[in-house]
Amino acid sequence: MDDVKSAPSVTAEKAALLAEERKLRRLGRAMDVAAALLWQVDLTLEEARDVVNHAKQTALQLFPDKEATFDLIYGPRFRRILSEKYRLQ
Repeated sequence: MDDVKSAPSVTAEKAALLAEERKLRRLGRAMDVAAALLWQVDLTLEEARDVVNHAKQTALQLFPDKEATFDLIYGPRFRRILSEKYRLQ
């Protein structure tokens, strides 16, 4: 019986997983919106960098202490958009 989790513990774990999934979906949508904004709206380079910084802050609000993960996953995406749109080297 010690190996079987009690019902409240399973329910709490399920709720935590669902909350994490919601945060991941919100993060994905926020990054997609930021990327679309960068491509579709006529922004100055400074404004575009502000969009990227805001996207990063949104990610860090959802997942504190994951700045390195943001830089690894989303950094290349945003750098590529900025370099292609603004012809950066």
